[in-house]
Amino acid sequence: MTDIRQTPQDPDGEPHPDRLEGATSPGSSTGAPGRPGAEQDSPAQAEDGNALEEEGEIAADYLEELLDTADLDGDIDIEVREGRTYLSVVADGDDDESLAVLVGQDGEVLEALQELVRLSVLAATDRRSRLVLDIGGYRSRRSVVLQDMALAAVREARETGERVHLDPLSAYERKIVHDVVAEQGLVSESEGEGAARHIVVSVPQA
Repeated sequence: MTDIRQTPQDPDGEPHPDRLEGATSPGSSTGAPGRPGAEQDSPAQAEDGNALEEEGEIAADYLEELLDTADLDGDIDIEVREGRTYLSVVADGDDDESLAVLVGQDGEVLEALQELVRLSVLAATDRRSRLVLDIGGYRSRRSVVLQDMALAAVREARETGERVHLDPLSAYERKIVHDVVAEQGLVSESEGEGAARHIVVSVPQA
């Protein structure tokens, strides 16, 4: 049985590290009426929020049907934050191993499912979606690996002064690496096309 849960948006939360490459945060804050210094949602922001909630519900319905077809049990969490919809599928009783088939080797199945879910939203709304799908906590675990990878590349670039090429990554994963490298004060660029697109880390030029 699939349970769909919605998590209300938390405008005061910390920025999420898993933003897509090239994505920008709205940068606006909201607050309760009458709170000093609080900014209220504009009609455009409210409309965007409603659209994101709608795409979350459409995507969750699609995933629910997929789980039923595959005879898999899981709960679907929907969260809207920083202008993006996040969907997480977790197994009943936290037995995420049962959902491993939907992740696949190196997350290949997960990436394909994310594209299918986005297409389901496009078909229903005629709007392109930037939603992020996670299954069994894979993206959270992968984020730790990517941060370690980025830090290792930063150390190598500092020690050798050479440009460090990383293995090809998805746009989602490249954004995580870009953020870590920027925090360390180094430069990162994406090079290559398609499946060969990867990040190159270097020290800033004087």
